[in-house]
Amino acid sequence: MSKYSQITDYLVRFLDNEVKKTGIKKVVVGLSGGLDSAVVAVLAQKAFKDDLLCVKMPSQYSSQSSLDDADALCRDFDLKNITCSIEPMLLAYESMHKDLDNLRKGNFSARMRMATLFDISARENALVLGTSNKSELMLGYGTLYGDLASAINPIGDLYKSEVFELAHYLNVTPAIIEKPPSADLWDGQSDEADLGYTYAQLDAAMKLYVDERVPRDEVIARGIDEKMLDMIIKRIFRNHFKRKMPVIAKLTSRTLGHDFNYPRDITL
Repeated sequence: MSKYSQITDYLVRFLDNEVKKTGIKKVVVGLSGGLDSAVVAVLAQKAFKDDLLCVKMPSQYSSQSSLDDADALCRDFDLKNITCSIEPMLLAYESMHKDLDNLRKGNFSARMRMATLFDISARENALVLGTSNKSELMLGYGTLYGDLASAINPIGDLYKSEVFELAHYLNVTPAIIEKPPSADLWDGQSDEADLGYTYAQLDAAMKLYVDERVPRDEVIARGIDEKMLDMIIKRIFRNHFKRKMPVIAKLTSRTLGHDFNYPRDITL
């Protein structure tokens, strides 16, 4: 059995088990036409079949190719899907705030998509599945309460380069695998242009520094670019708050997040 066959089997069981623990049977996934959401949608279909709903949430900045790729994935894998545009909300907000730069515009778009997805999940009595990979989570390359929000995330321990490999194994629509990664948050936005390096370069460094805990100087000695590594280390620590629940000031003997940590699957 191949590595990604084992990973697929595990992640499908993980999704099934974690959703069952909540007593909820359905899930929703925000489908962008990008690689991460495509992989999560295909995994979720294996676990939930007709109890999966994919939600496309385009804006005026969404590329036609992304919309076409999302549609192609739905056809290829027979995914139940709906479209709920965030364009009216984004246009209304932009009309009130003429000074929006790309960062604010992108963050607002991501949060409007997640607000929409959680509302649909409430209507459907479903859980929201996350689509952030380990590269994004470690670097803080995501929007708090936007694309980083979810109830369950099956790919958060896979680096982007590994998600690419898993997508090949799952036979994800080729156009989705082949295009440059982008969140489509503004015209011409590109993940790797934002970060300054390719995911292959970033992941190679993080596998050493994060997973293998190789000291900084030794990572550099192994041929990793020093400037890039320092950028990675800075982002990992600067953005740690995005990977944690809000910190609560401790005033009692049983404080949430400190010593009130029951397992999520506890039953009464």
